[in-house]
Amino acid sequence: MSSEQLPTIAVLGGTGKEGSGLSLRWAHKGYAVIIGSRTPDKALRVAGELNELLGENLIKGMANGDAACEADLVVLTVPYSAHRATLESVREAVQGKVLIDVTVPLKPPQVSTVNLPEGRTAAEEAQTLLGENVKVVSAFQNVSASHLKDLDHRVDCDVLVCGDDEEAKLAAIRLAEAAGMRGIDAGPLANAVVAESLTPLLVGINKRYKVAGAGIRITGLD
Repeated sequence: MSSEQLPTIAVLGGTGKEGSGLSLRWAHKGYAVIIGSRTPDKALRVAGELNELLGENLIKGMANGDAACEADLVVLTVPYSAHRATLESVREAVQGKVLIDVTVPLKPPQVSTVNLPEGRTAAEEAQTLLGENVKVVSAFQNVSASHLKDLDHRVDCDVLVCGDDEEAKLAAIRLAEAAGMRGIDAGPLANAVVAESLTPLLVGINKRYKVAGAGIRITGLD
């Protein structure tokens, strides 16, 4: 892949609100996007719906494993309950690639309370399960899905990007910018505990203040 060529992105769990919204924005900016799902028919249906919004057939739908095999870069947007099983199903397909983990370890019904999993963060659990040959990055947890499919809407949220590989973090920052947000290098993968824990806090703010898109901004960088 040349330096000018955009990577092909597989969005596993891309039939959900977050994954499909990000997929739409990346395809709109010229990325080849593959929606992945446990159910290929569902992936095809959602890909078709997004292509209708785009007015072009830019997004494909596949089973998670096939999507991961075909992609250069993989984005995981599944609920925490499906996190481990999805990673295990694509472990071989993502070797040597960057995997951006958007998963938050929410524990229903208390989704506005911070929950630290056994591995401390979903992203660190992903790194342990996939091994050192996969460059895991944590990003996009604090982005509300409510306005992602409105391509004219400015998403008022910064993206905290955590990871142990500088080039992998840069890839995630580029994707944040392509989706209309500012990506910020937030340090090593261990710092994902902060970004993941902010999500239930924002969920609670949305409920208490009756809003849909509470986000975060890092000040003093301009």
